[in-house]
Amino acid sequence: MKIEADECRTALTLIRRTIEEHCPPGVLPSEEMVNGLYGPELIHEAEALATAIVATVDKLTLQAHEMPPASSIK
Repeated sequence: MKIEADECRTALTLIRRTIEEHCPPGVLPSEEMVNGLYGPELIHEAEALATAIVATVDKLTLQAHEMPPASSIK
């Protein structure tokens, strides 16, 4: 089964919109910046999305380690 480029582009757009809505600001460069930083191909957009996901997980993990347990907050 072959996946068409348009289907890939649609899926990457959905992932991009979800990251923009739910992840910390600044973890994902704009589509124009992705073209300059990574390149214009779909794989480059996928690479930028993956990097944004990893950056978000890193930030959330760091925040979880810095915050005291809820039971110790008065």
